[in-house]
Amino acid sequence: MAKKPSTDKIGRDARTGQYIPVSEARRRPSTTVVETRPKPKGGKK
Repeated sequence: MAKKPSTDKIGRDARTGQYIPVSEARRRPSTTVVETRPKPKGGKK
């Protein structure tokens, strides 16, 4: 069975494009977007 890719939620202001906390983005749904992005993979070890 295949694993699902791990994702993160990120809040963004739709007017300015600045990243904001997800809690604030959910509080202002008319001017913000909550995006789902894949988590970055590990780098060199």
